[in-house]
Amino acid sequence: MTDYKTACIFGGTGFIGTQIVRELAAHGVRIKVATRVPESAYFLRPCGSVGQVVPFPCDYSDPQSIEQAVSGCDYVVNCIGILFEKKKNSFQRIHSDIPAAIAQACAKEGVERFVHVSALGIEASTSRYASSKFDGEKAVRAAFPQASIVRPSIVFGEDDDFFNKFARMAPIVPFLPLIGGGQTKFQPVYVGDVSDAVMACLMNPSAGADNPQGKTYELGGPDVVTFKDLYEIMFEYTHDPKPLVTLPWAIAKIQGAIFSLMPTPLLTPDQVESLKTDNVVTEDALSLETLGIESTAMSSILPHYLSRYQPGGRFANVKEAS
Repeated sequence: MTDYKTACIFGGTGFIGTQIVRELAAHGVRIKVATRVPESAYFLRPCGSVGQVVPFPCDYSDPQSIEQAVSGCDYVVNCIGILFEKKKNSFQRIHSDIPAAIAQACAKEGVERFVHVSALGIEASTSRYASSKFDGEKAVRAAFPQASIVRPSIVFGEDDDFFNKFARMAPIVPFLPLIGGGQTKFQPVYVGDVSDAVMACLMNPSAGADNPQGKTYELGGPDVVTFKDLYEIMFEYTHDPKPLVTLPWAIAKIQGAIFSLMPTPLLTPDQVESLKTDNVVTEDALSLETLGIESTAMSSILPHYLSRYQPGGRFANVKEAS
C-alpha cells in the first residue's frame, strides 16, 4: 500500500502558497488548504487529481480550528503574510500570533515537518513589518524548534505583486518614484525557487548533515540590484520607460500616509521605512545553494509575462512585422 503524505497549507491561495500547492500535488501529496473562505481555494483543486486538493475551513483566531486543520498532517507550511495593515489584520496578529498558534498546533498534533515562510532582511530593518516577522520566527522556534524557516527577498513570477504592479502603473502616471534615491539593494528570487526550497525542507532525509529541520534559509536569486535597477529591468521588457524622480525619505513618508488611506495602498509609511534597509542574503547564510537549488535569473522569467505590458500588447512587434 502506498504511504501517502498529507499536508496543510496556510496561505495556500496566495502567490507563493499557490506554487507550493502545485508542487506538493505533483509529488502525490494530499493537501488541505486552510482558509477562512473555502470558496477562495476552489481554483486550486485542478492542481491535483480528484479529491487531492481540498479547501479546509479554518478560523485563524481560534486555536482549536487551527488544530483541526493540522490534525492528521505530516507536513504543514505557513505562507500567511500581509504588506500593509487594515482593521483587524495587524502585523502582530498575522505575522506573529497566527504563526505561533500554527506552530503550537503542529507540536500538539505531532506534525512531522513544519516550514514557516518569513522574509529577508528582517533582523536589520526598523519597520514594524520586519519586527512582526522576526517576532513570528521567534514564536515559531519557541513552539516548534525543529521548524524550517525560509526568508525570501522580493519574489518574482507571473502573478507577482511587484513587477506587475509597477508595470500596470507605468502607463497611467507621469513618473515613477525613486524613494530615497532608489539605492536600496534587493536580491529578487523566483517563486519556483522558493517553492523548491520549501519542498526540500519538507522532503529531505530527517537524518544526517543535510537535515534542514531547525534551520533558517535566506533565499535570493543570482542578481543583486538596486530599486532603480528594478525599474530599468522592467522597462527593458515592457518597452514603456517612464521618468524616474527621486523622492526624499520624509516626503515619501508623507505620501505613504496619504496612500495608506486607500483600500489597497500603493505605499505606506512603514514600507518607506522598510526601504531604508538592504534586502540581500547575508554572508555565510544558509541559502538556495545549501538546499541544492540553482537560483533562477530574472532574465529567464520576466520577458514571458512583462511583455504583455508592451504598448499594443505582447504581439505588437509581430503585428508591425506583418
